[in-house]
Amino acid sequence: MHYLRKVSQASMSKTLATLVLAAAALLLPSPKLFGQQTYVSRFDTYVGYAFLDSPHVSLFENGMHFQFGVRPKTWYSLGFDYSVAMGNLTLTPNLLTNSVQQQLAPLLAMAPAGYQLAVSTHSHTQTFAAGPQLAYRHFAKVTLFFRPDLGAMYERATPHATDEISTLAVRGLAPAGYKTSWTPFGGFGGGADLLFSKHFALRVQADLVYDHLFSDILRDGRLTTRFSIGPCFNFGGNIAK
Repeated sequence: MHYLRKVSQASMSKTLATLVLAAAALLLPSPKLFGQQTYVSRFDTYVGYAFLDSPHVSLFENGMHFQFGVRPKTWYSLGFDYSVAMGNLTLTPNLLTNSVQQQLAPLLAMAPAGYQLAVSTHSHTQTFAAGPQLAYRHFAKVTLFFRPDLGAMYERATPHATDEISTLAVRGLAPAGYKTSWTPFGGFGGGADLLFSKHFALRVQADLVYDHLFSDILRDGRLTTRFSIGPCFNFGGNIAK
């Protein structure tokens, strides 16, 4: 099943890449592609598909991404960013802090020979960010952008025990049956808007951040990648006059 999930994720990435290339191909023949943008709306809003990928804990989550921005100038904007995604990971002792591993040691000593603790865990993750974004509008049909990523991440993890040993371990790690965590994150992101009209674009973007959720039980922080694609709507007056 783990292999099939990897194949599915690879197929998804290839499909998204194909969609992006197809959209770009539609725009490239335009003789206005390399002209300066003469119409830039004051506001923009975006909603699209997103996935979060945290390889260190083998967590891949599917979800949605929302953005709203205001443009004081054509070359930068200020906005709010939110995403929500869900997926599953397998919690194993090597991911835990030394102190937690020591707490589990007496329990694991009672386990049958060859037993390996592995707890399937459902993750529900939300990200919140706000700040500036820089834009490059030299091309009439494509806007490139870059942003620093500073914000907070919230995750609710629900472990699912499958035997007596894992049930006792889960009770020790998450007495309520689930565990939540807030953490700040930092990184960078960017992407492109493929402009089909003054008010509609296809946005493709990615972010890479460092975070350390559940630092009380997880030994390491992790790098999380977010990829997102979907429609962007521009509205308000033209600020490029």
